[in-house]
Formats: sequence, C-alpha cells, structure tokens
Amino acid sequence: LKPLADCSHVCPVGPRTVTKTMALRRAAALFAASSLGAARAAQVNPIGKVLEMLSDLQAKIIKEGESAQKVYADFSEWCEERSKELSFEIKTGKSEVAELEATIDEQSAKIGSLEARLDELSGELSKDEADLKAATHIRDGERKVFEASEKE
Repeated sequence: LKPLADCSHVCPVGPRTVTKTMALRRAAALFAASSLGAARAAQVNPIGKVLEMLSDLQAKIIKEGESAQKVYADFSEWCEERSKELSFEIKTGKSEVAELEATIDEQSAKIGSLEARLDELSGELSKDEADLKAATHIRDGERKVFEASEKE
C-alpha cells in the first residue's frame, strides 16, 4: 500500500495519520496470523512451549495479584475499623479526662472545706478541753473544801 498524497478532502485527519493507521492494521494482521501459527506450532516447537509457559506464568501472576489484592482489601478494612475504634476511644478518653478533672476539682474544694471544718472543730475541742480542765480544777478545790467542812 502506498500512502495517499493528499486525502484532506476525504479524511480530516491528514495523510500521515492514515498511513500510521494502515501500518497499525498491517501489524495487527501479522500478529493475528503469527498467533494462529504459534498456536498450531505450540504442539511441536520450543517457541510454542515458551509461549505456553509464559501464558501459564501470566495466569499465575494474575491469580497471585488477585489474592494479594484481597489481602490488601481485608487489611485496609481492618485499618479503617481500627482507626474508627481508636478515634472513638480517644474521644471517650478525653471526655472521661474532663469528667475526672471536674471530680478532682470538686473533691479538692471539698477537702479544703473539710480541712477548715476540722481546724474549727480542733479549736473548739481545745477550748472544751481547757474548760473541762478548769472545771475539774474548780471541782477539785470545792471537793477539798467540802471534805474539810465535813471533818469539822
């Protein structure tokens, strides 16, 4: 086949594209013919055996690729689920931290008020013990006076 000199009136793509298209068609036809010939010759010659081995290898690689893709998909799904779980755990943990900090602040304030109450009660106890000691001292004195008056 010879390239067309000017086919712009027939084909808007130009003569070079048409020539390339024709060459590609020729190559495809040759490949198809050689494939048929190779299929027939596969039973007899070593090249056919190599083509068969390559075809088997291609099928094996495709099968392994599909298996690896399944493993990857499973792992990816696990990663996404774990990410969601961890995100929820982090959110829950932060919420618990806030609640526990509020509880700590509340209990710290309660400790402060109870310590103040304890100091107050300690002061009252000291005062009461001092009053008791003074009253005991007075009663001891009165008892001595009473005993002395009873002897008389």
